[in-house]
Amino acid sequence: MTPQTPVNKTDNATANARSTDTRNTGPGRLLIAVYAVFAISATARAGYQILTKFSEAPLAYLLSAFAALVYVVATISLAKPGRTWFKVSVAAVLVELVGVVVVGALSIVDSVSFPHETVWSLFGRGYAFIPLLLPILGLVWLYRRRPAPRA
Repeated sequence: MTPQTPVNKTDNATANARSTDTRNTGPGRLLIAVYAVFAISATARAGYQILTKFSEAPLAYLLSAFAALVYVVATISLAKPGRTWFKVSVAAVLVELVGVVVVGALSIVDSVSFPHETVWSLFGRGYAFIPLLLPILGLVWLYRRRPAPRA
């Protein structure tokens, strides 16, 4: 009889942790692609608005630029593996959710400050409410793909 090699449980746990520590597989790729589209479109829109008509609605256009930055950070962090990038993803998606809710509410209550729409105005109505749904889907995905606790 040949002696069996002992199974190293930490190796199995590490392999399992590595397999769930990625957010850029399966539906995560679609999520990252949607974030990338929003990063590009929000950046282009904010750039155009700031360069051509900033004086008409400075608060709205600066918020558009901030939204673009959040989308860029979310896109990059969702695509990268590791605990640090996971935390950056959670922070970016939470900031996005708070931004959509706050800006959405303010654009209804104080429409004078938002004479022109931003990505997050009216809860993303100009973008078929995807800016409101995207962070919710992002948080669900991040929860399902959270890194395993450290041993």
